[in-house]
Amino acid sequence: MNRFSLLLLCALLLAFGCASPINGPYQTPREGARNPLRAQELTQQAAELIDDDPQKAERRLREALRADLYHGPAHNNLGVLYLSQNKLYEAANEFEWARKLMPGHPDPRMNLALTLERAGRIDQALATYGTALEVYPNHLPTIQALARLQLRHSRPDDRTPGFLKEIALRSGPQWQQWARQQMTRRLP
Repeated sequence: MNRFSLLLLCALLLAFGCASPINGPYQTPREGARNPLRAQELTQQAAELIDDDPQKAERRLREALRADLYHGPAHNNLGVLYLSQNKLYEAANEFEWARKLMPGHPDPRMNLALTLERAGRIDQALATYGTALEVYPNHLPTIQALARLQLRHSRPDDRTPGFLKEIALRSGPQWQQWARQQMTRRLP
């Protein structure tokens, strides 16, 4: 290929490449291409389908991300879907997106910690549960998950007794029973 042909090819790729529509869900959208309301609508539809029809839910979530790449709940829900399929790398990636897009919400952090826990990265999971509690100190699902992980891996700290008391007071019957058993068995 001569130099002229190479330059012509590059010019064509630049011209048509820049004008092409977004092909993948993680390409930066063009200005004005975001549709947050559509993304919210599709994410809600997916949430209703996630247990009964996960494939359809995934298609809706991907469509939501094409409507608005920066819609944090769609990333979080897609991560939940991947986690349920044991696709840990994909789940962690989606939870990272959601964490950045939803800085004041504990769910992406807690979900990322669950993913790390399932992957056997206990120290990272403990730290990530901690970040969820920094964002929302009284988030009961995170308190439950963190206390459970601490005790399962014999890593209680000075917060654990308070976590167990909180679980015993605010949780449903199964968690209350678990917390009471842990308080009598493991802690002085």
